[in-house]
Amino acid sequence: MKKNILFIALVLLFAGCSKEPLTFSSMPKTELIKSSFSDLPEWENEDFTKALGSFIESCKTSKTKEIYRDLCTQAVGEKDAKKFLMTHFMPYKISQLQNEENSILTGYYEPELRGSLVKKEPYLYPIYKTPNDLVTVDLGSIYPELKNYRLRGKLEGNKLVPYYARGDVSAKSLKAEVICYTDSKIDLFFLEVQGSGRVTLENGKTVFIGYDNQNGYQYSSIGKYLASIGAIPLENVSLQTISAWLKDNPLRIDEVLNYNKSMIFFKQKDKAASGSLGVVLTPKRSVAVDQRYIPLGTMLYLSAEAKDVKFNQVVMAQDTGGAIKGSVRADMFMGYGEDAKEIAGKLKAPLTLWVLLPKNSKKESL
Repeated sequence: MKKNILFIALVLLFAGCSKEPLTFSSMPKTELIKSSFSDLPEWENEDFTKALGSFIESCKTSKTKEIYRDLCTQAVGEKDAKKFLMTHFMPYKISQLQNEENSILTGYYEPELRGSLVKKEPYLYPIYKTPNDLVTVDLGSIYPELKNYRLRGKLEGNKLVPYYARGDVSAKSLKAEVICYTDSKIDLFFLEVQGSGRVTLENGKTVFIGYDNQNGYQYSSIGKYLASIGAIPLENVSLQTISAWLKDNPLRIDEVLNYNKSMIFFKQKDKAASGSLGVVLTPKRSVAVDQRYIPLGTMLYLSAEAKDVKFNQVVMAQDTGGAIKGSVRADMFMGYGEDAKEIAGKLKAPLTLWVLLPKNSKKESL
C-alpha cells in the first residue's frame, strides 16, 4: 500500500513539474504551460479547413513567416488540415500574470460612417490624417528592449513636449490634412476605438480608412468613466448603452469623450479593414492582442463563453489596440455591418488562450 502511495505521489510530482511555466525568446514576458490538443475545449468541433486557411493567409506576412518558417510553405495545398495542425504544432496555455486584471474577450467591427469631402451641414467633424508636427520616436532604435514602445509629442524649440490631448484639439489649429468630414461626433469617436472603417460619401463612393498614428496619450475607457459617475451600471456598459446615453445627453458629449485624451489619426486605404499585421482581417478569425506578450502573426486557440456567446477556435493575432492590455486578452474582429456591430458592442466573455507553436520549438529560437 505504501509503495502505491509513493508511486502516485511521484507521478503527481512529475506531472506538476511538466506544468512549470516556460518562456520563449520572442515572448520573454509571457509564461507558457505546455499543453495538448485534448486540453483545447471543443477542438474536435473546429472547422480545420478554415483554421488552416487563416494561417495560410497570415503567412503572406513576414512576421508570421518568421515565427513558423517552413510550416508556411508546407501548409499550402495541404488536404488534411486537422492532421497538419496536430502533426506540426504544439499548444501552450498562456498563464495569466499576477498583476493582470480579468482575462476577457471583447469584439470590434468595421464601422460605416456618412461623410463629405467638403465641410458643410451636417458634415462638420473632420477625420484627420497624421499632423505634420507630430513627432514619433521609436524607442527600440535606441533601446532594443523597448522595441514595441513609441514616444510621441511636438517640438517647442529644442524640447519634445506632449502633443495636444483630445480636449485641446478644438481649441488648437492642428497642422493636419482632413480626409473627409462626417456627421456624428459619437460615430467618429467609435471609429477611433475600432481603428478602421469606411465612409460612404454623398456621391455613393466608399472611402476606406485605417489607423495611422495617435497623439501619445494612453486610452482611457469612457464606459468606466460613465460607470464611475453613476450614469450606467458597470455591468451594463457596452457600445450600445454608451451611444444611447451620449445621444440622450448631448450637452455632456464633450465632457465624456474628452475623458479619453487619446486621439487617433487615419490614412486612406485601398481595401477593407486590415490590422497592424497588414492583411485584410477575417471575421471571427482575426484578433487584436497586446504585442508585448503575443507577437503579431502568432496562431492562437481561444476559449470564451458568456451568456448567448461561445467561441472555441483557432484565431490569428493580426492586430493591436490601445485598450488591449495583458497576456490573456484579445479583441475579436466581427466584420462589417450592423450585425457585426451588435455582436461586437456587447461581447465581453472570460477568456482562456493557447498559443500554437511549431512542435519541438526551442526556447531560444522563438
